[in-house]
Amino acid sequence: MIERPAFTIGIEEEYLIVDLESRELVQDLPDGLMTALEELLEGQVSPEFLRSQVEIGTRVCRNVQEARDELKYLRRTVADVANEYGLAPIAASTHPSADWYEQRHTDKPRYNILAKALGGVIRRLLICGMHVHVGIEDPDTRVDLMNQVLYFVPHMLALSTSSPFWNGDETGLKSYRTSVWQAVPRTGMPDEFESWAEYERHVDVLVGAGVIEDATKLWWDLRPSARYPTLELRSNDICTNLDDTMAIAAMYMCLLSMLYRRRVQNQRWRIYSRMLIEENVWRAQRYGISGELIDFGKGELVPYPQLLEEIFQLVKKDAKLLDCKEELHHARKIVERGTSADSQLSIYHTAIEAGATEDEALVQVVDWLVAETVSGV
Repeated sequence: MIERPAFTIGIEEEYLIVDLESRELVQDLPDGLMTALEELLEGQVSPEFLRSQVEIGTRVCRNVQEARDELKYLRRTVADVANEYGLAPIAASTHPSADWYEQRHTDKPRYNILAKALGGVIRRLLICGMHVHVGIEDPDTRVDLMNQVLYFVPHMLALSTSSPFWNGDETGLKSYRTSVWQAVPRTGMPDEFESWAEYERHVDVLVGAGVIEDATKLWWDLRPSARYPTLELRSNDICTNLDDTMAIAAMYMCLLSMLYRRRVQNQRWRIYSRMLIEENVWRAQRYGISGELIDFGKGELVPYPQLLEEIFQLVKKDAKLLDCKEELHHARKIVERGTSADSQLSIYHTAIEAGATEDEALVQVVDWLVAETVSGV
């Protein structure tokens, strides 16, 4: 009998680096900044595709609390080092006013290959996200749970939204990042696979044809990690507030635990078509938590707060088992006060109503992002 998965957790976050004087996105990191970070955060920090970005990652953590402590230290360290150069990180999936056309990609072989392969599409990727890895050692279990937890991807995206602006414009979307990311091939919803062997056969077709080198080039919203024995959630915007990050991480862990419990009891969450799930993804990126998602069992739209309470009931045992009830229930606070996208829009419109120009209002949004990124860390 297969043992219960470890349900360890690891989190990766990508930050944009802004100039504290102009509030604009830097075009390049100053000499010495990345070196200083690498010395302090051995193996836990790296450059990203664009030179204005920094990526961090926790170690393998036994539980949500340990992951929170790691992220707290990583955010604080990046902020402290950046501050020495008159800069600051912002945990937002887009910068409110930055122009993607002015950005340059990092001159490394991996990124040069990507730039050549994807052309103009990848130049627009002035976006950041967060990835949550949960340890599931058995590959067939990993694939089975991927098929089932996909249903909840829109619910977690809605909680994370932090990209309502693009190139100085109010987009009307809470997660504009999702729209930008979907222009890249091999993104969005993964197919349903019957087993790990079937998944590998599909990957081998692309590798054998020379389309991709390996499975790391599958950038789905949810995927079996090619590097670790984990199931990796990739659909979310990065949360500006650290506690919001942990609420989503706790929800993802609990949902996987719940689905595993059902699997052991020979029960399965119903698999719905990608067409239907993608409709909820659209609603999540458009409206966030202020809208409604489709309950496919009922066949009707349901307000997000009601769906959240239903998830709490589904994973009640798992929140206790994984000792993350407090982190999970922080999602109620997100619904009450809004996501980062909601806060950004509120700050922007309040400033406009007070007589600020659009540019001045966007500066106020950046100021809030700078402060909120390190709030509580």
